[in-house]
Amino acid sequence: MTKIIIDTDPGIDDAMAIFYAAAAEDIELLGLTAIFGNVTVDTATRNALRLVEAVGLDIPVARGAEKPLEMPHIKPSAHVHGDEGFGDIPAATPKGNAIKETAAEFLVRMAREHKGELVLCPIGPLTNIALAIQADPEFASNVDRIVLMGGSYKEGGNITPYAEANVYHDPHAAEVVFASGAKVEMVGLDVTHQILCTKEDFAAMAEAAPKLGGMLQDMSHFYLKFYETVGKFDGCSLHDPAAVIACTHPHLFTSEEVGITVVTQGEEIGETRAAADARSETSVLMGVESEVVKSLFMQRISGLS
Repeated sequence: MTKIIIDTDPGIDDAMAIFYAAAAEDIELLGLTAIFGNVTVDTATRNALRLVEAVGLDIPVARGAEKPLEMPHIKPSAHVHGDEGFGDIPAATPKGNAIKETAAEFLVRMAREHKGELVLCPIGPLTNIALAIQADPEFASNVDRIVLMGGSYKEGGNITPYAEANVYHDPHAAEVVFASGAKVEMVGLDVTHQILCTKEDFAAMAEAAPKLGGMLQDMSHFYLKFYETVGKFDGCSLHDPAAVIACTHPHLFTSEEVGITVVTQGEEIGETRAAADARSETSVLMGVESEVVKSLFMQRISGLS
């Protein structure tokens, strides 16, 4: 099995990704680390705890950074994910608590303990990952891969004309990650915009798995309404689940090796662009067998009890 830690800002599509990881027999989910983004870090930590309890996992959850490395904190994306992160589902207090280690401390320790085996899957802003890189010079070489949901190479942005939201929330952290020398795979808008989950898909998952598929369907109503407000009436993009699936099914994607740098100031802040002087190359995923990836996602969610 592939040993994975998901760094997350739950978030509706984060919930979809975490439920997928819990259902996947080829994934050993070692823990979650929480980050600001779709919600505040406190809400992200609470939501991560709620998700692991809902799916019956006994894994650590670590609270991460509450603000970007350098730039001012950006308001959470309540218009996309709701005030509490799960659409119209009201807030609830989890039974468990976050561990005492910070997210960066937990990541550094786990990368050492599982050297060469750990796949890190960030599906929010990259601040926790950058802090781990800065804390331990060996972190980038200790992890097997960093498979991140974020960025856009040729597709354009989704929060500005230039920037994808996760990178935009902390472009300085993203630059640290892309320049770290770690093996980085970018699952950006170039592929996630090719995979759509419709209202009918959510209904099918809810019918097959009434508890957890039903929970995702309840969340999806708010999410799909947001997509309609931006003119997308054919469903929501499968952003975060695509990154988790790419961790174990790379053969379903095609990629280009690109030196990626991140714009950290000016109108184009947050843009992920090719640069000849980039300090390391990134595997930028550009193509995807979209129907196969969606089918795999739905099949595994539908198998949850």
